[in-house]
Amino acid sequence: MTKQTTMKYTLTLLATLLLAPLAALNAADAPRPTKPNIIFILADDLGLDGVSCYGADKRKTPHIDKLAASGTRFETCYAAPLCGPSRCALMTGRYAFRTGGISNNSWRAGGPGAKSKDEHPVAKLLKQAGYATGEAGKWRQVGETPKDWGFDEYITDPTAGGWYWKTGYEKNGQQVNTPQQQYNPDIIQQFSLDFIRRHKEQPFFLYYSMHLVHGPILRTPDSKPGTKDFYDDNIAYMDKQVAEIVAEVEKLGLREKTLILFSGDNGTALTYPAPIGGRMINGKKASMLEGGSRVPLIASWPGTTPAGKVSKDIVNFTDMLATFAELGGAKLPEGFKYDSVSFAPQLRGEKGTPRQWAYVQLGARWFVREAGWKMNESHELFDMSDAPFVEKPVAASADTDASKAARERLTKVLAELNPAGGKTDGARAGAKAAKKKRKPRQ
Repeated sequence: MTKQTTMKYTLTLLATLLLAPLAALNAADAPRPTKPNIIFILADDLGLDGVSCYGADKRKTPHIDKLAASGTRFETCYAAPLCGPSRCALMTGRYAFRTGGISNNSWRAGGPGAKSKDEHPVAKLLKQAGYATGEAGKWRQVGETPKDWGFDEYITDPTAGGWYWKTGYEKNGQQVNTPQQQYNPDIIQQFSLDFIRRHKEQPFFLYYSMHLVHGPILRTPDSKPGTKDFYDDNIAYMDKQVAEIVAEVEKLGLREKTLILFSGDNGTALTYPAPIGGRMINGKKASMLEGGSRVPLIASWPGTTPAGKVSKDIVNFTDMLATFAELGGAKLPEGFKYDSVSFAPQLRGEKGTPRQWAYVQLGARWFVREAGWKMNESHELFDMSDAPFVEKPVAASADTDASKAARERLTKVLAELNPAGGKTDGARAGAKAAKKKRKPRQ
């Protein structure tokens, strides 16, 4: 090695030694992925036929459609057929037979409805991870108070239905009375906007549980004199309020730091069916048919979530917990059984590991649903290739290779789940509601 080469080598080595700590320091100071704000907007009694970007012929939701265009629209998301069990699944990340949140009546005195002390709910997990947590709107059917379930702040009311032109509401445990009737969705909206503004400097989780479009279907502040059918007005007002939330997040410069999701708690109420592409969905609210529990799910996080994407990945309402926990850096308790599969990778534009089937329960009835097939508690198999419009029973004697394989797969899934061995509610309340309202199988 020449003297010149030796000198060059020595200088290179010295430079490397001197710059290495600086490079490490810069790497440590480099921006890291931040915890996103999470806003989950849950409409009431809104199925696929209530949102125009899902193909609804009659209902028009331009602002929700715009939200979908800015993010990912999931085609096969499953809640429960009634609001209480759906909200319980959302809060707990667990199936109804584990929590006792089986029907709307499960939280009566002495009922089996889920108790906060027995669960590790999503709001508590996010709170432990440094999130401010807020709940706005309908709550009663989950039992106790939102604070018991991990929400720092909340605004709610005593009803399981719609709460509209009223003179009172509950805010952070205190009853608030007003001298004149006020439109409660506006009060909930202002609470939500204020919560976002006050917590703009820290990660926050807002569970915005709308009353719209649950009955009674009344006039909105935007309804014109002489209007007789207010349902479309309620849809329009819901859509407008979603737009206001998005606009406020944008105004605060938080849009690329905020994941906004929009969904419904069950299928559309029986009184307000509407066609999709000229065809009626099979089943509505309280039904164990497809339309009872298949709901819209839109996720928008600009700069992270792929824009304009339509995903066929199956999502269960229980999956929100694992997804939010992963995004928020929340640690799940060891040894506690969840039924939650994170779809956070899909929100980041990755393939992820989508669940293979969804589980839906109401009372003593349940089913598992995979792409193309469904099996219920009686082990009846249905061809779902034309869902959500038709569910075709498949007798074992008529099995094809495909249906036989599906029958074997779903039979195994139900055996492993064993819902009958879990918590029950006497098989009465939820089963009666479903039996009364469901249509004959098709």
